[in-house]
Amino acid sequence: MRYDLIIFDNDGVLVDSEPISNTMLAAYLTELGHPTSYEESLRDYMGGAMHRVHDLILERSGRRLPDDFDEIFHERVFAAFKRELEPMAGAVEVLEKLTAEAVPFCLASSGSHERIRVGHRKTGLDKWFDDERIFSSQDVGRGKPAPDLFLHAAERIGVAPDKCVVVEDSPLGVQAALAAGMDVCGFTAMTPVERLRDATQLFSDLRALPDLLV
Repeated sequence: MRYDLIIFDNDGVLVDSEPISNTMLAAYLTELGHPTSYEESLRDYMGGAMHRVHDLILERSGRRLPDDFDEIFHERVFAAFKRELEPMAGAVEVLEKLTAEAVPFCLASSGSHERIRVGHRKTGLDKWFDDERIFSSQDVGRGKPAPDLFLHAAERIGVAPDKCVVVEDSPLGVQAALAAGMDVCGFTAMTPVERLRDATQLFSDLRALPDLLV
């Protein structure tokens, strides 16, 4: 293994949450008078922290989202997660293989700690991720594409950035990983290849990931 740490994104990489959350985000923004399609939500917000939604809406419309926007949005998303969320195809197999081979890994997500935990409890992925392996943009203040989250995760685990590889499915995440001085495997299951072209490597099936890391 040529890396000392694998840093996984969560949404769209380990759990199949992007269709659920972006459908709900587009609907809620539209409900509030900011017409947004599902495709536009994926394009503009996928991989970003919640402050990105607030910043772009304010920039485009000159209006701030309601103070309770995050609370109401998360209530809706968490309820849907508990009904519908599944692990990404191949996620369990990859985590089992990495664990069996004693390969260090962690998770660094733009989502809140609560969002991560709700999803992991539903999908059973909490088996592989204790508190010491989970990092959220909440921990650093600035979400992707800033490199802060990935650098924070590497520092906490005790691995130099150039010995880390990030597994990402969003352009914002790829930007953040490269800015952190890390290699990045771009996961193209949902994201068009051209949007992840800056990644170190591209792949479309999680089960192929271990072979890319040797």
